Amino acid sequence: MRLTKIKLAGFKSFVDPTTIYIPSKLVGVVGPNGCGKSNIIDAVRWVMGESSAKHLRGDSMADVIFNGSSARKPVGHASIELAFDNSEGKLVGEYAGYNEIAIRRQVSRDGTSTYFLNGTRCRRRDITGIFLGTGLGPRSYSIIEQGMISRLIEAKPEDLRVFLEEAAGISKYKERRRETENRIRHTRENLDRLNDLLEEIDKQLEKLKRQSRAAERFKELKAEERQVKAELLALRYSALHGDCGDREKQLRELETAMEAELAAQRAVEAELEKLREDLVVANESFNTVQGDYYRLGADVARIEQAIQHSRESRQQQQQELQRAEQTLGEIGEHIERDSRRLEQMVQDIGAIEPELLTTGEQAEESANALQAAEQAMQDWREEWEDFNRRSAERSQSVQVERTRLDHLQRQMQQLDDRLLRMGQEQQNLDSNAPSDEVDRLIRTASEEEELAAAKQSLLMAAGQRINEIRSGIDLREQETVALQSTHHDLRGQLASLETLQQAALGQRSSAVSGWLDAQGLADAPRLAQEIEVESGWEHAVETALGQYLEAVCVDGFENAEQMLGGFEQGAVALFNRGADVSAAPANGALTPLTDKIRSALPMRALLDGIYTADSLPEALTMVASLSAGESVVTRDGIWLGQGWLRVARDTDEKAGVLQREREIGQLQEEIAGQAEQLESLRRDTATARDELVAAEQERDQLQTGYNEVHRRAGELQAELSACRSRLEQHRNRSEDVSRETEELRVQKTREEEEYSTARSRLDEALAGIETLTAEREERTRRQQALTSELDAARERSRSAQQAMHELALRAESLRTARDATDESLERMREQCRQLASRRDELSGILSHGDTPIVELESQLGQLLTQRAEVESRLGAARKHVEDIEHTVREQDQDRIRRERAVTGQRQQVEHDRMAWQEIKVRSDTLLEQINESGFDYEKLLEELAEGATVDAWAEQAETLEKRIQRLGPINLAAIDEFEEESERKVYLDAQHADLTEALETLESAIAKIDKETRERFRETFDIVNKGLQGRFPRLFGGGHAYMELTGEDLLDTGVTVMARPPGKRNSTIHLLSGGEKALTAIALVFSIFELNPSPFCMLDEVDAPLDDANVGRYCDMVREMSDQVQFIFITHNKITMEMANQLTGVTMNEPGVSRLVAVDIDAAVEMAAM
Repeated sequence: MRLTKIKLAGFKSFVDPTTIYIPSKLVGVVGPNGCGKSNIIDAVRWVMGESSAKHLRGDSMADVIFNGSSARKPVGHASIELAFDNSEGKLVGEYAGYNEIAIRRQVSRDGTSTYFLNGTRCRRRDITGIFLGTGLGPRSYSIIEQGMISRLIEAKPEDLRVFLEEAAGISKYKERRRETENRIRHTRENLDRLNDLLEEIDKQLEKLKRQSRAAERFKELKAEERQVKAELLALRYSALHGDCGDREKQLRELETAMEAELAAQRAVEAELEKLREDLVVANESFNTVQGDYYRLGADVARIEQAIQHSRESRQQQQQELQRAEQTLGEIGEHIERDSRRLEQMVQDIGAIEPELLTTGEQAEESANALQAAEQAMQDWREEWEDFNRRSAERSQSVQVERTRLDHLQRQMQQLDDRLLRMGQEQQNLDSNAPSDEVDRLIRTASEEEELAAAKQSLLMAAGQRINEIRSGIDLREQETVALQSTHHDLRGQLASLETLQQAALGQRSSAVSGWLDAQGLADAPRLAQEIEVESGWEHAVETALGQYLEAVCVDGFENAEQMLGGFEQGAVALFNRGADVSAAPANGALTPLTDKIRSALPMRALLDGIYTADSLPEALTMVASLSAGESVVTRDGIWLGQGWLRVARDTDEKAGVLQREREIGQLQEEIAGQAEQLESLRRDTATARDELVAAEQERDQLQTGYNEVHRRAGELQAELSACRSRLEQHRNRSEDVSRETEELRVQKTREEEEYSTARSRLDEALAGIETLTAEREERTRRQQALTSELDAARERSRSAQQAMHELALRAESLRTARDATDESLERMREQCRQLASRRDELSGILSHGDTPIVELESQLGQLLTQRAEVESRLGAARKHVEDIEHTVREQDQDRIRRERAVTGQRQQVEHDRMAWQEIKVRSDTLLEQINESGFDYEKLLEELAEGATVDAWAEQAETLEKRIQRLGPINLAAIDEFEEESERKVYLDAQHADLTEALETLESAIAKIDKETRERFRETFDIVNKGLQGRFPRLFGGGHAYMELTGEDLLDTGVTVMARPPGKRNSTIHLLSGGEKALTAIALVFSIFELNPSPFCMLDEVDAPLDDANVGRYCDMVREMSDQVQFIFITHNKITMEMANQLTGVTMNEPGVSRLVAVDIDAAVEMAAM
C-alpha cells in the first residue's frame, strides 16, 4: 500500500484547493521557514483521526480552518483527503479488494467533524480500524514531527512501549481486550442484578405462597356468603312483591278522582278563552285610537322642533356673517404686506442683474488671461523641448539625466498632491468619526447590561432558592418515605415481638384468657412486664423465675377460693403485689439476685436465697458456703445448689422474655419518636410548598422584568453594532489612509534620494558644457515666472467664477421668492372674492325676517285642537278594555282554584306512584341481583328451609362477612402471581447459568489475548532490540545501544533505551547531545520500521540537529529503507535534498497563504552547490 496524493482545502494556510502528488518512495518538501510545510504533517495526522487540537499546534479544532489574512476572508470549513494505492492488497477486511482507498475528513466552524471512506460517510473508529497494526495512526511512529525525535528517545517507558505495541500489531489485541473487559464488566453487572432479582423473587415467592393460601380460604367463604346473600335477596323480594300489588290498586282509585276534577277545570278554561277573544277585539279598537293620538303628538313635536331649528339657524347665520367680515379684513392686511415684499424683491433683482453682468465679464477676462498664461506656458514647453533636442545633439548623457530628473520631479509632484489629498481625507475622517455616539451607546448598553446582570443575578438567586426549596421538599419527602418505611417496619417488628411475648406470657391461651376475663383480670400485667433486669442478667432471672414470669399480678388473695372455683382447665400463676415478705438473713459475702432487679414488687417472695455469680467456676466455689434452701445462678443461666444443678438452653418462644420485653419498650419509644418526626416533616413540607409557590411567583415577576431589560439591551446592542461598524469603517479607512500616507512618504524619500543622485550625475556631465548652463538657467527662471503667472491666473479665474456663481444663486433665489409671493397674492385675492360672495348671500337670507316661523306656529295650533278630540275617544276605548279585563281576571281566578285542586290530586297520585314504583324498583332490583348472582329465584324458594326469615338470614350473612374480614387484606391475584413468579424463577435460574457460562468464556478469552500479547510483545522487543544494536554502530561509527524492560509483566512493562556512543560511558540517555539523541532515535525508529514497515513515513526536519557527516549516514539509511517504506521528508539540508527523487516546494508569496511551486531538481542541486 502506497500514498499517492494529499488533497488540502481550507486547512490552516492551504486555503485554496491544493493537491500534493507523491509519485515515488523518496519525496522531499522544501521551502522557507513559516511557509506552511509542517501543516502538511498536521493535515495527515488530522485526517487519520487526531482529536487533540494541542497536538495540531492549536487551541481548538476550529484553528485548523483557514482564519483569514490581510487580503483574504476566513473560510467556513476545512477538508483533507488521502489517496492510497492498494493494488498489492495489503489492507485486510472489507476494503481488501479495492485497488485505491481514499479517506477524507471535513470540519466546519461549528465543530462538526465528518469522515468519509471512498466517498461513503463513516465513523472515526472505521478510519482508525483500517490502520490498526499497520504502524499508521495520528500518533504512531510513522509520523515524526519537529522535536518528536528528542521526545521519542526521552519518552517515559510506558509511552515508548506504545510504539513497540504498534509495531508488534497488538494494538488490535488491546482493543479486543478492552472490548472483552467491557463485556465482562457488563456481564458481572447483569449477574449482580440477576442475583438481586433472584433473592427478591425468593422472598416474593414465600410471601405469595402465604397469600395464595389465604386467597383459597377467601374463595370458599365468599362462595358460601354468595349463597346466603342470594337466599336473603329471595326472602326480601317475596315480601316486597306482595306490598307492591296493594299499592297499585290504591293508585288506580286516586287517578279516577283526579280525572273528574280535571274535566271541570277544562270547562272554566273554555269560557275564559271566549272572554280573551273579546278582549283582543277591544284592544285592537283601542290601539287604533291610540295610534291616531300618537300620530298627532308626533306632528306637534315635529313642528315644534322645526320652529326651534329655524330660530337656531338664524342665529348661526348671523355669527357666520360676522366671521366672514372679520376674515375679509385680515386677508386684506396680508395682501397689502405681501405686495410690499414683492416690490422690494423686484428692486433687489434689478440691483443684482447689473452686478451679475459685470462679474460675468470679469470671469471671462480672467479665463482669457488664464488661457493666455497656459498658452505662454505651452510655448515655453515647446521651446524647452526644442532646447532639449538641441542639447541632446551635443550630449546624449546630459539629455538622459535631464529626462530622469524631469520624471522624478513629476513623480514627486504627484506624491505631494496625493499626500495633500490623504491629509484632507484624514482630517475629514477624524472630524466625522462617530466615536462619541459609540461611547454614548456603550455607556447606555453597559448600564442596561449591568441592570440585566442585576436582574439575572436576582433571577438566578430566585431560581437557586426555588431549587433549594424543591431540593428541601424532595429531601423531606425522601426522609418521610424512608421514615414511613422504617416506621412501618418497626411497627411490624413490634407486632411480631408483642405476639411472641403474648404467647410466651400465656396470654394467647383461650381457656386461661376466658377465666381472666370473667374475673376482671384480662388487662392485669404479667410479672415479666413489671420488672426491669440489669443488662446481661436476663437469662439468669428467666432461669430462676421460670413459669412465674407469666404470673398475673393481683392485689391480694382474699377471694382466691371463689376465683379458683370457676377455673377448670389450663394453668395460671398469680402474684400478690401487696404481699409483705420479710427478708431472710442474707449471706453478706454473696450478691442476691434481687439486686439485679429493679421493681416495686416484693421479688424476695420468689428469689430469696438465690445469689449471683459471673461464671460457673465462681458458682461452684460459692456452693460450699450456701445454706440449706440457698442457691446460686450464673450470668448465662446455670442455676445450682447443694447437690443439684439446672441449665436452661431453650430456644422456643418462651425463651428471652425479659430481653424481648425490653426490646418492646425500646421499640414503642422509637415508634413514638418517629411518629413525631413524621408529623414535623409533614408540617415542614407544607410550609416549604407555600414558600415554593411564593418563590415561583417572585421568579415569574423577575423573569418578566429581565426579559424587558434584555430586550432593551438587545436593541441597544444592535444599534451599537451598527454604530461600531460605521466606526470600524472609519478606522479602517483611517488606517488605510495612514498606511498609504506613510508609503507615499517613504516613496517620496526614495524619489528624493534618486533625484539627488541623478542631479549629481547631471552636474558631473555638465562640467564640460558651460555654454549651455546660462541658457538653461534663463529658461528655468522663465519657466518659474510663467508658472507663477499661470498659478495667479488660475486663482483669479477661480475667484471670478466663484463670485459669479454666488451672485447667480442669489438672483435665482430672489426670483423663486418673487414667483411664490405672486402665487400667494393670487390665492388670497380669490379667497377675498369667495368671502364677499358668502357675506352678500347671508345678508340676503337675514333680510327676509321671521315669516316662516309665524306660519309654523299657526299649523301647531290646529294640530293641538285635533289631538284634544282624539284624546276623549281614547278614554272611552280604554274603559271598555278595562271592563273586559276585570271579567277575565275573575274567570282566571276560578280556573286557578280548580287547577290547584287538580295539582294537589296529581301530587298525591305522583307520590303514591313514586312509592309504588320505589317498591317495584326495589323488588325488580332484588330480582336482578338474584339473577346476576347466578341463582334462580324459584329454585332458591324451593331450597329454603321452612321458617326462614329475613333477620335470621341477614345475621348469618353478617357472620360470614365478619369471618371474611378477619382474614385481613386478600390478594386474589396471589394464586396466579405465585404460579407466574415460580415460572419466572425457573427462567431466571436458566439465565443465571447462561451468564455464568458466558463470564467463564470471556475470562478465557482474556487469558488467550493476554498470552498472545505477551508472546508478540516479547518477539517484537527482541527483534527491535537486535535491530537497534545493529543500526546504532552504523550511524555512530561504533558504540552500542540496547533496550531494557522496566517490569516483569509483559502486559504493562515499560521500555527504556540505553545508548553509549563510541568513547563515552553515559549512565543515562539524557546526557547525550541533541545530535546523538536524534541519531539514537533514528536507529530505534528504523529498527521498528524493519520489523513492521508502515506504508509511508513522514519526517519533519529530522536532520536539523545533525552535521553533514551524520546527515550522510542518515540519508544512506533512509535510502536503504525506501525499498520497503515510502518516505515524505521536510528538510532544509542540501544533502537530504539530493536524496529525493522528487522535490515539492512550498511558498507563501501572498501573506498567510501557502502554495505549491514546481522545483527544478537540477537547478536546486546547482543552487545547493554554490
